[in-house]
Amino acid sequence: MVAAIELYLDVDTTRRVRNLWRALDAEGIPSLGSLHQKHRPHISLAAAHRIDPHAVAEALSGFEVARPLPLSIDFVGQFVGRVLWLGVTMTEDLLSHHRAVHDRLSSAGVEIWDHYRPGRWVPHCTISLRVPNPVMAPAVRRCLEYLPLQATITGAAVADHANDISHPL
Repeated sequence: MVAAIELYLDVDTTRRVRNLWRALDAEGIPSLGSLHQKHRPHISLAAAHRIDPHAVAEALSGFEVARPLPLSIDFVGQFVGRVLWLGVTMTEDLLSHHRAVHDRLSSAGVEIWDHYRPGRWVPHCTISLRVPNPVMAPAVRRCLEYLPLQATITGAAVADHANDISHPL
């Protein structure tokens, strides 16, 4: 199980990512969109096996988690395990926002995975969790057809889809 603090994208970017998910699914490449129909295109600020949404809401009280940050999504990447994603270009504003969220979570004792901590985080929009190796190259090519994307953050939530949790922040 995975829980995350997700930043949601503007309507146009969300539509374009969903179209990419559908294009991959139509080619037999499993996307996040077909996993269980609960995912929204997003950038995860933090993740762990479990995250208490009420503890997060309290830790971030008075802080604008979903402030309208502009994002450039310019490249495609892959994590070990055949995870395919669209990469968000780092900016000082994005990094400082991420650090501020983590400082508040840390002060409140909210535990998250190390690879989401400041200095290790790779901002990305997940496209697929398990691309079969023989179709990775076509999947990457398809993703490149949808880039670049100029996005804006429009919302945030603690999401744990396995437990049907979507707690807006």
